[in-house]
Amino acid sequence: MATEWAPTSWRGKPIQQVPDYPDFQVLESVEKRLKSYPPLVFAGEARKLKQSLAAVSEGRAFLLQGGDCAESFAEHGADNIRDFFRAFLQMAVVLTFAAASPVVKVGRIAGQFAKPRSSGSETRDGVTLPSYRGDIINGIDFDEPSRLPNPERQEMAYRQSAATLNLLRAFAQGGYANLENVHSWMLGFLSDSPQAARYRALADRISETMSFMKAIGITSEAHTALRETDFFTSHEALLLGYEEALTRVDSTSGDWYATSGHMIWIGDRTRQLDHAHVEYCRGVKNPLGIKCGPSLAPDDLLRLIDVLNPANEAGRLTLIARFGHEKVESHLPKLIRAVEREGRRVVWSCDPMHGNTITLNHYKTRPFDRILSEVRSFFDVHRAEGTHAGGLHIEMTGKDVTECTGGAHALSAEDLSDRYHTHCDPRLNANQALELAFLVAELIKSHRMLPATQKAANF
Repeated sequence: MATEWAPTSWRGKPIQQVPDYPDFQVLESVEKRLKSYPPLVFAGEARKLKQSLAAVSEGRAFLLQGGDCAESFAEHGADNIRDFFRAFLQMAVVLTFAAASPVVKVGRIAGQFAKPRSSGSETRDGVTLPSYRGDIINGIDFDEPSRLPNPERQEMAYRQSAATLNLLRAFAQGGYANLENVHSWMLGFLSDSPQAARYRALADRISETMSFMKAIGITSEAHTALRETDFFTSHEALLLGYEEALTRVDSTSGDWYATSGHMIWIGDRTRQLDHAHVEYCRGVKNPLGIKCGPSLAPDDLLRLIDVLNPANEAGRLTLIARFGHEKVESHLPKLIRAVEREGRRVVWSCDPMHGNTITLNHYKTRPFDRILSEVRSFFDVHRAEGTHAGGLHIEMTGKDVTECTGGAHALSAEDLSDRYHTHCDPRLNANQALELAFLVAELIKSHRMLPATQKAANF
């Protein structure tokens, strides 16, 4: 691969998952306007995230990454953002306490508008139209005007991302993230959960810790760390014209950054080594993710790592494993062994959502027990290999939707139609997401409490 790189160099490469825009002059006009707009995030913020992810790669922190499968224009609103942020912070508090180390908080938000599709078209009742590719490209309604790719949607995505980031920054730094508030929200979940007793012990320990801190004068009024938090954004860098338009030179370093989000990732369908998405991502200095599915061979992963992180910089690459609950033990170990053998510095994160999608009663869903099974297998494999299970990557919402079956409230296939609101893939609701956090906390805690001789054997 040539060493020369520019924000436009991806245009000379083969590309997958690209929309077929009907008018390229309109597309060029939109991209030109986007280039003049302010950045959504800043290079210094992306560097700070990379430093935090470096700690994750070294086993000194844990990554929590989650949010919508695909953000929608119609559901954009302050209440939805607040509810997501609240549920996400609850998860982070539980994981922080269990891991006894920082949790790096990264949302799939403020930019997650594009979705790859297995087919470029969809047929219903004999009518074939382009597939829905996310609100940044076309509409979800099954009619020709809606499904026609429209470049002007990119500007709406930019405006909504800017508004979302503005609110998230206010929540993160303005007192909404106060640890005392987050803990009280979690207690509300416990009162409603059928498995409240199972989680009460951990919640009580958090309460005791907070009471002790308050007794010795460590309060949110005196310590900003208790009422503020760092929160970062991420999305799949799928629509490269949009990404290019928001790629800027950092004035302090002279490096190029994608200013559409703090972290961007390459999907399982677009990680071809000589294609456009890898070419674009190799040139920006943001933290990057690579979705690693069952079709990824160890040698191909090493080649991707070499292209995307030639300096072997800690915090640069997060490998997001998404195999399906039955395939983790047959695929993940060989990837870990190859990476360890070559001394590559990466974050290993588990995406238990994308490999566990099934259809029930004509609804796409994800059974909670399969999600949990993949997470458990992920931790078990890392324990056996002596490596750090560094993160969790999930699709979730702060709303009480009925999209994934199972969980403590035992949502059934018949319940899916009650509040099935997703525009794309099924998401964990707020209760299921927090329940998963408690269960992952138990996995982290059990690993930390291994006897010293067993830890030595593992590491």
